[in-house]
Amino acid sequence: MAKGEGAEQYAAASLLPTKPINQDGIKIAKRRDNNGRLSMCSKLCYAIGGAPYQITGSALGFFLQIYLLDVAQLDPLYASIILFVGRAWDAVTDPTVGFLVSRSRWTRCGRMMPWILISTPFAVLTYFLIWYVPPVEQGKVLWYLVFYCLFQSLQTCFHVPYSALTMFISMDQKERDSATAYRMTVEVLGTVVGTAIQGQIVGGAIAPCLPGDLDVLDNGNSTLLGSDFNITHISLDETKQAYLIASAVICTMYVLCAAVLFLGVREQEECGRLKTEPMSFFEGVRMVMGYGPYVKLVMGFLFTSLAFMLLEGNFALFITYTLGFRNDFQNILLVIMLSGTLSIPFWQWFLIRFGKKTAVYIGITWAVPFMILIVCIESSLIVAYVVSVAAGVSVAAAFLLPWSMLPDVVDDFKVKNPDSSGHEAIFYSFYVFFTKFASGISLGISTLSLDFAGYVTRGCSQPDAVNLTLKVLVSPAPVVLIFLGLFIFKTYPIDEERRQGNRKLLQEMRESDQDSETESTELGSAV
Repeated sequence: MAKGEGAEQYAAASLLPTKPINQDGIKIAKRRDNNGRLSMCSKLCYAIGGAPYQITGSALGFFLQIYLLDVAQLDPLYASIILFVGRAWDAVTDPTVGFLVSRSRWTRCGRMMPWILISTPFAVLTYFLIWYVPPVEQGKVLWYLVFYCLFQSLQTCFHVPYSALTMFISMDQKERDSATAYRMTVEVLGTVVGTAIQGQIVGGAIAPCLPGDLDVLDNGNSTLLGSDFNITHISLDETKQAYLIASAVICTMYVLCAAVLFLGVREQEECGRLKTEPMSFFEGVRMVMGYGPYVKLVMGFLFTSLAFMLLEGNFALFITYTLGFRNDFQNILLVIMLSGTLSIPFWQWFLIRFGKKTAVYIGITWAVPFMILIVCIESSLIVAYVVSVAAGVSVAAAFLLPWSMLPDVVDDFKVKNPDSSGHEAIFYSFYVFFTKFASGISLGISTLSLDFAGYVTRGCSQPDAVNLTLKVLVSPAPVVLIFLGLFIFKTYPIDEERRQGNRKLLQEMRESDQDSETESTELGSAV
């Protein structure tokens, strides 16, 4: 599409919502120069709003599986059902909430903010109850299933509007990219905070493992794999209390971050008002899934995200049992997240300097040699920490790049479909839908695989079949998924040249719209 054609289409269809006529045409023209500029304070407040999702997500991702197995003492089969159904339900709610958000009308707080404000208190309550072990043995499975699904639904009501908020805080692509970099830095920092709070509080109150036949040598002496079972006196009740304390701290942080977001960020009114009537749910599905660049981007990141989800969900068990570092696993997880946080500024500089597609190829594949190394060499604490640092670098790229590239797809769609507006939440929600559904499958299958392999609840060591299964889940399986994702991503058509072209064309469209408004104001004044 030529620039002139795009501007003419836009002038006729009015891509952006119609703004009220300003009585002073000079102010409208002047606003063009400052349009979309964000202060550092606004970017920080926006970024802090992304922390609750990552804080709770890292705590659940790293610790829920081992909590259900060793603290709540559920059968691995039931644990796999809870993990799969919870994430699958969460995935289904994403496009539903995205559809409802896309139909939301402008309020004094904006279109996205009311969702964030109302969902927060209910989300923190259900999150706290996930980490409570009910006194009734018969109702445990139903308890965790209900509250896990409820929390995922309420968090979706927070995160989908928050994700779409990227498109409503500024119309300038550079400002959105900058705000996304702030957001990704804080979100990775959120995973550090979540891992640190959960790991350090819970890690200091690990209940003793239960020695079994696998822990007895031929001479009759008990050997406890990487454990100090004989000198610890921590009870299971104290471990349960530690999980509750950690969840209470995380709930407090959730509320504080939501408050900072609500008080420190304002949606731009010209972005927030709908110009056209909202489309139906199925029309939105057809629109999103029929757009090639979006499908290729989502499918590519689906496989790479699934790879890191497998690693995340099983790494605590792998460190505890296969490597034998029962009392160090929380520190190793913390190192991964710290490495990721420190790497975010580097990847932001890299994608600006070399392009986003190049950053994907290098950033995602960086972890592959280290994933292979961790399962090929003899158990070593030093090697485990080295691998954790390297894995964190790739985790940072996996966090930053999808959210940095989704706005590019939305912009590309706007250029190709100037009559459409107000559908940003649908694009974001379907991406989250696919990644969460994949996460549910990965957690369910991995936990079920451990059940088939003969996982021993609270065992000091595990059978060889369990250790082999854990090795497969943290190395060969993620590596294969990463290369599948990169192969699909190779067909993604939005390169740097096309991205910059879209940016210039959209700017011309906005200027054309503002010129039309100025002319209307002058004509109104003359009359």
